[in-house]
Amino acid sequence: MPAKTHHRRSKRSSLTRGIIAVSTGGAALALPVIGATGAFAAPAQPTAVEKAAASTAVSGKEIAGKDSKSATYSVILGDSLAKIARDHSVSGGWQELYKDNRKVVGDNPDLIHPGLRLTIGAKAHKGAEVENEAADKATSKTSDSAVRTESADRADRSERTGNDVVAQGTPAAEVEAAPAAEPVAYTNDLDGWIKESLAVMAQHGIPGTYEGIHRNIIRESAGNPLAINNWDINAINGVPSKGLLQVIDPTFQAYHVPGTSMDSYDPVANITAACNYAADRYGSIDNVFGAY
Repeated sequence: MPAKTHHRRSKRSSLTRGIIAVSTGGAALALPVIGATGAFAAPAQPTAVEKAAASTAVSGKEIAGKDSKSATYSVILGDSLAKIARDHSVSGGWQELYKDNRKVVGDNPDLIHPGLRLTIGAKAHKGAEVENEAADKATSKTSDSAVRTESADRADRSERTGNDVVAQGTPAAEVEAAPAAEPVAYTNDLDGWIKESLAVMAQHGIPGTYEGIHRNIIRESAGNPLAINNWDINAINGVPSKGLLQVIDPTFQAYHVPGTSMDSYDPVANITAACNYAADRYGSIDNVFGAY
């Protein structure tokens, strides 16, 4: 038997090529890297691309979370909890999103400001609270004009998305009410009654002018709101003409203008009902020059 010889074969490190994908805020860069399968693989050195990826600016719209189950979202102008929950398919809707982020949002879910960081898909973590404290300090330095712009946008958004708000049960966005207009004071005389009647008629699209109304009132009642005709055919039939424009009760009830008194002697109710009737039959009270 021939003598056995021992040949030591050198161990070769088997190298395999892999691909690493580095995300840079949206696009993925695929780069080859060398992976060692031997027991003595040299420690990998950070590549320039990895360093660049680490320093890449995060978009204002969303930031990757600490794990695959959650993500951190940075609020932008025009956002609401309902919109964010809808856009990110949050299970449980805005209520669950608010519940998870109540510590950073506060007691009012309608008041979220640009820069506020929300955790989506998991309980808000301590880091988000710290980030929000810094964001709040920066926000406090915003000019008054920027604050007014945000309030106006919130009010406009509330109006545009009213149907979505009702559908999802979201609290209505807080809208600053405009100062109430000062009520117009009308004098308690023929001039004031005609002017008030014209304002009511304008709201209901009833035509007529001051001159046309005044001319017919003088002819019909001489300006007496309690005038009543007890002698003509209407009186004989039990429905006497009443008021400034001498309207019988059936006509008054048929042409009564909503928002005015149901008393046919009331000056404004009488004028508006008569003008409504005249518009239907003659086109306008201005076209009436005699008994009508």
